Amino acid sequence: MKLFTMILLSIFLGKGCSGQQKSDLINTKIVYTANSRGFYQKISIQNQQISVSNNRREEGPGVIIKISDDDWKSLVDLFSKINLEKVSTYEGPTKKRLYDGAAMANMTISTKEKEYQSTTFDHGTPPVEIADFINKMVSLAKQE
Repeated sequence: MKLFTMILLSIFLGKGCSGQQKSDLINTKIVYTANSRGFYQKISIQNQQISVSNNRREEGPGVIIKISDDDWKSLVDLFSKINLEKVSTYEGPTKKRLYDGAAMANMTISTKEKEYQSTTFDHGTPPVEIADFINKMVSLAKQE
């Protein structure tokens, strides 16, 4: 009987955690911005939607795309691997932005409690710790 109870609790708590991760991303706004003299891209994710703007003077959200359930699940999985408290310490592997070799990029994660800001890094080569998540965001934005 104890074994049955332990298995049942494990399943219940395991499902609760994945639901919590999904709700964390639903209640979170993520903004990725990349810009240089001749390039601008702003990608926002919130509520299973992605908005893309390629004009820095554009008012409003830009083009809004509904994220498919499979892509959303992938984003939730990648987001759950990010240590939000350390986002501001992650360094990009290259520094091409310092001599106009790449656009400058950064990411802001806004939760109910706090806002987390990454350091500036090169567009196309994000810090290793958040690279999978950012690359997924950028690939979804290209689908517009």
